[in-house]
Amino acid sequence: MQRIAKFEKVSEKQFLSDMQKQGLEADYAKIRLPLRATAGSAGYDFCTPVDFKLEPGQEITIPTGIRAQMQDGWVLVCCPRSGLGFKFRLQLNNTVGIIDSDYYNADNEGHIMARLINDGRSGKTVELKAGQAFMQGLFLPYGITVDDEAGGLRTGGFGSTNA
Repeated sequence: MQRIAKFEKVSEKQFLSDMQKQGLEADYAKIRLPLRATAGSAGYDFCTPVDFKLEPGQEITIPTGIRAQMQDGWVLVCCPRSGLGFKFRLQLNNTVGIIDSDYYNADNEGHIMARLINDGRSGKTVELKAGQAFMQGLFLPYGITVDDEAGGLRTGGFGSTNA
């Protein structure tokens, strides 16, 4: 096993600002760093810092309060927890979250946000309390093409590369 990354909290100022933008309130002190549930788990569980309830078709953006510092050549891939996807069809709006290694230094402190939708067709409501796991993140290595010439530097936050 390679140790290639570290989770940290974003600053309290950044967290509260992003929560306010979403019309949410949460206690910064209660943010939990993602953890693996077992020694054999590949994914790190992200816990919601707020209570939320989603009826079918409803969506919410969750500021996690978390940022990830990782070595170059690695990416953090975020997916819904499999049980929530299976039981409720809870999904990330962009289907999978890709957190690049240079996102850590973005102007939003690399704050990882998750936009969720209850895409269930069975009429089930998803209801989670603050502290419950809702998403998992996996660190994966990636390669580049032999003729890759990317040299730009990220400055902005989510969606800022305009690619």
